[in-house]
Amino acid sequence: MTVDLFDSIINTSQDCVFWKDKNRRFLGVNQAFLDYYGFESADVLIGKNDEEMGWHSDPDPYMQDELRVLAGKTTYKVHGKCFIKGEERDIIASKRPLYNGDEIVGLVGSFTDITDVIRGKEKNDGSQVLYTIDKLRKYSFFDKIIDEISLDQILDPLTGILNRSYALKFVRSLIAKKTPFTFSIIDLDNFKFINDTYGHTAGDKVLATVSKSLAEVTDGFALAGRFGGDELLLIDLKNITTKDKINFFERVYGSSNTLRKEIFFENGSAFVTGTSGCASFPEDSDNFSHLFGLIDKMLYLGKNLGRNCYKVYEEEKHKYVEIRKIAKNGIFKNMYKLRTGIESEKGFENKLSKVVPQICEILQVADLYYVDSQGKMHGVLDKNFTGDASDLSNIMEEDLFSQGSLDLIKAHSPKFHKVLSKNGFESVLISRIRKEDKVKGYLVCAVDRSLRIWQENECAVLYYLAGLLAD
Repeated sequence: MTVDLFDSIINTSQDCVFWKDKNRRFLGVNQAFLDYYGFESADVLIGKNDEEMGWHSDPDPYMQDELRVLAGKTTYKVHGKCFIKGEERDIIASKRPLYNGDEIVGLVGSFTDITDVIRGKEKNDGSQVLYTIDKLRKYSFFDKIIDEISLDQILDPLTGILNRSYALKFVRSLIAKKTPFTFSIIDLDNFKFINDTYGHTAGDKVLATVSKSLAEVTDGFALAGRFGGDELLLIDLKNITTKDKINFFERVYGSSNTLRKEIFFENGSAFVTGTSGCASFPEDSDNFSHLFGLIDKMLYLGKNLGRNCYKVYEEEKHKYVEIRKIAKNGIFKNMYKLRTGIESEKGFENKLSKVVPQICEILQVADLYYVDSQGKMHGVLDKNFTGDASDLSNIMEEDLFSQGSLDLIKAHSPKFHKVLSKNGFESVLISRIRKEDKVKGYLVCAVDRSLRIWQENECAVLYYLAGLLAD
């Protein structure tokens, strides 16, 4: 190839092409490069490096990148940022060594500006990039591969966090190196309802918003990823002990406004929550598959507690919990035990006292309450508990009522609301006790956690018990 032909090819390229010596100083650039920076000629940069040109707010990652190339590495479509006429722009760059025989004498590279692509993408579909090359390089697994693949291959296109494939590869690499970490999976509650009610654009916004919050609250010690669908994940290298994990999740569910937040759409809004389960390597398991089994178990328990909560695996508490057995036999076994318990006793209060331990275990409540035909509320275990719930019927349009907040109750049943708020309750499940058209009272489950989501099996069990007590 003649020099003129080579020069013609380089200068008709739309990419900005440059070549440097082994000291990282510019030897030459093409016309697209000059046009991009607005230079008349290459004289202003020949013999200089990037630091001297002042193109990067933090030049060190780019210097390290080129030193790796001069050591024989090749980089491909690495995302970065540079200043152009006072504006910081997004670029992707590829570089490879220049050889003279077997000796590396410099490097050649090219880059393309992708700022408008990123901005357009964010505007059109809400996609975002939360992990840059620089952030991922802090983790040895990604530092080794980041020069060989593009960022697009590592990140989920919608949320901008790790995709499932590379998140699991990262997990396996940590296990192989015996590096302690905590793995968490977060299931966004009622995501299908949000999608069905407000549309998939709203669902995408929920995923992107929560992902961004997770990435921000864990910056520097953990990586967030998308496990698939409405499930997100965290790979945490800091919070390994039970105490640290609990403190972390208290912050995630509390002050950080990460997993309990109102998200607004063009056609409405939703209060978004999540259910989380976690386990640690090697403290809880030193096996990849078994670790995931423990996390799945914690998720199941969290969902069974009404969602909007977290469960941290603790061997003493959870080792013998058999999820499959519970899932298979649960509701029918519970109903059978309730019936046999009721049938063995005479009198309303005796029947309730007989089955209340089982109800408290199934529904994860401290006590069961009932409202008699006179409108007075009583505790089954706490005999001293009483309250005026004479206006409870105002909210009972059907036999079953569940609420994760007291707003509706406050508006329509102020006396009942006063009893609940006085005792610190924030979520309730109520079933009417009636035979045909005659109402005999109500069963009330109440907890001090707001936004408690009462599961179908829980509603079914309380409704079934109310039916047994009506006879």
